[in-house]
Amino acid sequence: MKSDNDHIKIDGIDKDILRYLMAEARKPILEIARKIGISGAAIHQRLRKLESSGLISGAKLVINPKVLGYTTMAYIGIYLDKAMSNPVAVKELEKIPEVLECHYTTGNWSILIKVLCRDNEHLMQVLNRDIQPIEGVSRTETFISLDQQIDRQITI
Repeated sequence: MKSDNDHIKIDGIDKDILRYLMAEARKPILEIARKIGISGAAIHQRLRKLESSGLISGAKLVINPKVLGYTTMAYIGIYLDKAMSNPVAVKELEKIPEVLECHYTTGNWSILIKVLCRDNEHLMQVLNRDIQPIEGVSRTETFISLDQQIDRQITI
């Protein structure tokens, strides 16, 4: 692994390690070591370097929200009355548990959020009760996701 102008360059072994762990973060290090042909200690050392470089920011467990009854995914474009309203709006959006992501964007909206709700009625409640009353929000535009067809990370 080499550093070059705030970007790191990783070698083939680093890429192999990352590919295995991106496919299954709980894969045993010794299993990866056997497949790649290096020691488990070497894998650990490389992972520590990749973590300290900031390339790896952690591992997480992925929950299937449908099993818990959350079936409506929506993207909401939020129009703010002025750009100065952004920090206040984001602070209020952080308090809403259904908001999974929040992006400051170019284009028509000031903010684009991703929300997960039990159903369309729940989505309507979140919009009317929680999002639209936020100070600075002038209006919203909602798009319901019918199906997520691609879900991936960057290719290594």
